[in-house]
Amino acid sequence: MFHHNSRPKLPPSEGAGSSVMVDLRAVDKFYTSAAGDFHALKAIDLQIEAGEFVSIIGRSGSGKSTLINMITGIDRPTTGEVWINGTPIHQMSENQMAIWRGGNLGILFQFFQLLPSLTLLQNVILPMDLAGKYAPRERRARAERLLDAVGLAEHKHKLPSMISGGQQQRAALARALANDPPLIVADEPTGNLDSKTADTVFALFNEQVAQGKTVIIVTHDSGLAKRSNRTALIADGELVNEYVAKALATLTFDQLLAASHKVKPRLYEAGAIILAEGRNSDAFYIVSKGTVEVVLPRHNQSDVVALELGPGKYFGEMEFFHERRARASVRACATCAVEVLELTYDQLNELLGQSELTRDTLRKAADAHEEEHRGREAEA
Repeated sequence: MFHHNSRPKLPPSEGAGSSVMVDLRAVDKFYTSAAGDFHALKAIDLQIEAGEFVSIIGRSGSGKSTLINMITGIDRPTTGEVWINGTPIHQMSENQMAIWRGGNLGILFQFFQLLPSLTLLQNVILPMDLAGKYAPRERRARAERLLDAVGLAEHKHKLPSMISGGQQQRAALARALANDPPLIVADEPTGNLDSKTADTVFALFNEQVAQGKTVIIVTHDSGLAKRSNRTALIADGELVNEYVAKALATLTFDQLLAASHKVKPRLYEAGAIILAEGRNSDAFYIVSKGTVEVVLPRHNQSDVVALELGPGKYFGEMEFFHERRARASVRACATCAVEVLELTYDQLNELLGQSELTRDTLRKAADAHEEEHRGREAEA
């Protein structure tokens, strides 16, 4: 999950646990040019668990390539920390970084970067030679297995120039997997591929995730990004709150960033009432941690839980469009604390004034919930 400057600054081994693969902490990156300092990344806090498939999405110039360069160690933060699988790579020398990268990281570049004078087989063997991770006699057999896995066994003795772009990308993926890295990072991996070949590459990523690898891809294509387990939106060097992005998916990147700045996190203990039936509501809520229960009162009977809402789901839109009076209570689930992100109705109205599509989407959701509510009242 993404964190926004809220975690104690402990090494992952002491804090977040061994399942954290990528942990960026308060990362800022400035570039100095003749025109002055450019603030490319702003207070980035990002945590990715082992075995996740995450897309980093943003427009050109949003900071997504700089962000990926922090994760791969190709670039260094101006301030902040970068931990990969428990290792503080921001503290490494260039030599240490090169050795670490060879054994821990598979990188897939947009333009493949296969060495043109080597065959596909030699391209895949090369990382193993450099890292010395496998015995020399094992390397060729492993490279052949990897090329077979990406459907290129019959092309192993060809030079990159003799095969198509899609085949080159698959060869580059085999090379990225050569040293069995726990983390695979791909920059616009399908940017130069037709849709069918892009599907093949995505299927290969999913296979790696199924085997427990962590895969991070950078893309500007929101359609492709939706095929990963989770999406990180970056705009103007800042991460958009992922739960705001899920709940209000029809806002533009800039509008989502503005909404991320406006929301206020509210914490509720297990079982606490967030919105009481019969009371006037004055805010729209997005669930960010835990589960909330929508509870309908029933005359002379125990209350009934009509709905459970998890992270990225929202409530309060029915009251916004229908009389402001809550028709049901909303509470934190009985066994878990809950965090919700609060937008006042004035703030929500301002956002919806900039996006008629989002207003229509929320109004339709509110109308549908109103109909459901009336149906449940009739049943009761």
